[in-house]
Amino acid sequence: MQSAPLDFDLYLVTDRHQTAGRDLLRVLEQALDGGVRAVQLREKDLGGRELYLLARDLKSLCERYRASLFINDRIDVALGIDADGVHLGTSSMPVDAARSLLGKHKLIGASTHSIREAEEAARAGADFVLFGPVYFTPSKAAFGKPQGLESLKSVVEKIPLPVYAIGGVKPENVCEVKRTGVRGVALISAILTAAEPRAAAADLLRALKE
Repeated sequence: MQSAPLDFDLYLVTDRHQTAGRDLLRVLEQALDGGVRAVQLREKDLGGRELYLLARDLKSLCERYRASLFINDRIDVALGIDADGVHLGTSSMPVDAARSLLGKHKLIGASTHSIREAEEAARAGADFVLFGPVYFTPSKAAFGKPQGLESLKSVVEKIPLPVYAIGGVKPENVCEVKRTGVRGVALISAILTAAEPRAAAADLLRALKE
């Protein structure tokens, strides 16, 4: 059962190494100003204290824009700053175990790379899934070759959860991704590497609504 309704079409995943030296919070503020309403803080190389402090500052920023904040993997940090939820990967704590720690009111997203993984996440109690990589992207190369639109469409049709496409999603392919029936898209570089993150976010959201 879904903990709360999802009110976002665009799910921005962070990577401070892709901001061309710009301050991550500054780039995220511009993206939020452009319409982003969900951010996943995913900075795996930060220690616990650094991640907590960054998460705390990002939580305040998201609250200003009424955006949801998810913490990748770190349930302790999510609870410490009262984030809206967590995002779990295939090597993370199982979804049902995370639910027992988070309670029924927090949201849990799960990254999946096959129909089987998506079905397992749904059975375990995830609120939504990311599926990909749909297209080739360096950040997802470790998860194998691109899944493609047909596999994405199959996942959308087979699981009873909102599905977000991830992996190589850009303004020029958003429309064909949306036609598969996905709830929305998740991405990193299309916004974080953009010279104008505000405009990039707005353009993506406009494409999603077409």
